[in-house]
This record gives sequence, structure tokens and C-alpha cells, in this order.
Amino acid sequence: MLRIAKIGCILLLLGVYLSHQESLAQKFGYIDSEYILNMHPDYKIVQKELEALQKDWKDQARALDAEIKEMHTALKAEEVLLTEEMYSERMKAIKEKEKESLAFNNRVFGVNGLYFQKQAELLQPLQSKIYDAIDKVAKRNRLGMIIDKAASTGLIYTDPIHDYSEFVLEELGIEKK
Repeated sequence: MLRIAKIGCILLLLGVYLSHQESLAQKFGYIDSEYILNMHPDYKIVQKELEALQKDWKDQARALDAEIKEMHTALKAEEVLLTEEMYSERMKAIKEKEKESLAFNNRVFGVNGLYFQKQAELLQPLQSKIYDAIDKVAKRNRLGMIIDKAASTGLIYTDPIHDYSEFVLEELGIEKK
């Protein structure tokens, strides 16, 4: 009888241990943020606005470059007629215009330029909606972790069974076309 009680106690402890180990196991899933963004109608609006801004700024940059090229062409054509002082003044003006062009390109398209600031500003509300939806999906499905497939995480293989992108789209109220 004592032996049966020991075996029962061991089995009970083993059962508690295994159930505890199972509770420690975390479910995970992944999403494809690029896919979700491309499916979201607001993203298309943001893209159009950014493309319009980018076109304007590129046109301004091209105009500056054309002006510099025109200044070089005019200098080349009149070079023989100019005194050294006049030539130096025109070269100085060209160099200033080149600096202006470079400063414009850096200010607009540089690492922390206006384009990237505007992009972050326009995408922020959309990203908040998506992250809220991801949070709801994760909690509803009791996921311990969601990985973004579109981010450079180094994922080599993903099983589509763990893809929660469609659930996030559903949470956002976006139907697949």
C-alpha cells in the first residue's frame, strides 16, 4: 500500500511538473507588416502625398542643378572675354550655388531630412492603428511573441500556420480583395 502511495505521489508530482512546463511554453506568431501596410487604404493616401512632396522637392533640386549647369555653360562661353577677377567672381557664384544645392538635398533628402520627417509624421497614426490591432490579435490568441516577417529579422522559414497578418487586417476592418 505504501508503494502504491509513493507511485501515486510520484505521478502527481510528474503531472504538476509537466503542466507547469506546458504553461511556460509560449505561443508565437508572425505578421508581414509590409503586406498589412499595402492592404491598408490609408497607406495608399500617405504614399500619394509623399510622392507629391518628393516630386516637388526633386523638381526644386533639378532646377538648382539646371541653374548650376547653365552658369557653367555661360562661364565657358564667355571665359575668353572675362578678366581674372570676373572669372573668379563667377566661379565663386557657381561654387555658392553648388553649396546651396547640396545643402538643399541634405536638408530635404538627408538622413534626418524633411522627406523622412514627413514620412514618419504621416505614417505614425497608421502605425499606431496597426500596432493596436497587433496587440489585440496577440492577446486574443494568447501569443507570447509576434515577429515581423518584413523586418530584417533573418527569418529563413516561416510556417503559414503561424501567420497572423490576416487577423490583424481583420482587426483593422480591412477585407482581402
